[in-house]
Amino acid sequence: MRILLTNDDGIHAPGLAILEDIARSISQDVWIVAPETEQSGMSHSLTLHDPLRLRQIEEKRFACKGTPTDCVIMGVGHVLPQKPDLILSGVNRGQNLAEDVTYSGTVAGAMEGVLLGIKSFALSQSYGWSSKSQVDWSCTRAHGADVVKKLLDHDLPDQTLLNINFPDCAPDELEGIAITSQGRRDQAQLSVNERHDGRGHPYYWLGFEGRRVDPKTGSDLHAIYNRQVSVTPLKIDLTDRACLEQLRASFSS
Repeated sequence: MRILLTNDDGIHAPGLAILEDIARSISQDVWIVAPETEQSGMSHSLTLHDPLRLRQIEEKRFACKGTPTDCVIMGVGHVLPQKPDLILSGVNRGQNLAEDVTYSGTVAGAMEGVLLGIKSFALSQSYGWSSKSQVDWSCTRAHGADVVKKLLDHDLPDQTLLNINFPDCAPDELEGIAITSQGRRDQAQLSVNERHDGRGHPYYWLGFEGRRVDPKTGSDLHAIYNRQVSVTPLKIDLTDRACLEQLRASFSS
């Protein structure tokens, strides 16, 4: 099995090293094409107005001066000798749950993979509840390979990726795996922080607020809060089918 790895935290991110260990427990034919610098929050963007720079670091390991989407396109279309059998994106520093998936470069790496017809998983390690500002990677490190291997046994529908999140807990505190739906937070998580430079001019930082919500049972948020690995199948097709039929009915009359 040929596996392509990417992420949005950059070529030197600790989560990528953990992902490589997971991949090598499955196959020795592992390739890495990851961003030269951090690309968090870039979603499914790609580079169209600037040249892409590709730097080979060592055998089968490349850094691309672009987004996670660019990395997958370069990996599949230029770097690898043949199309990979699996794309793994991550392991992200921080959870990608609920609305996060629309911002996430990690999820976008897997999204590009399924658009290219390749089975693709996005992996993220939650933090902030028990580990505070420091990421405890031990849950993903201990359980990541087993989770991925179990999921490889399942055939997925066309253009469906798996979004996998590991809870912020010690490996022996894990309460199993939950197959979940994409959740929805009941309050805004992004805040605008105004600051002032040395001349008194304002500038702004966008940031995520670490607030717990009251998620629905069966959602990705609920699983992570209950120390479960969350596995959410996500489709590329964003069509609201119920609304589609309502509009059709309205405009056909």
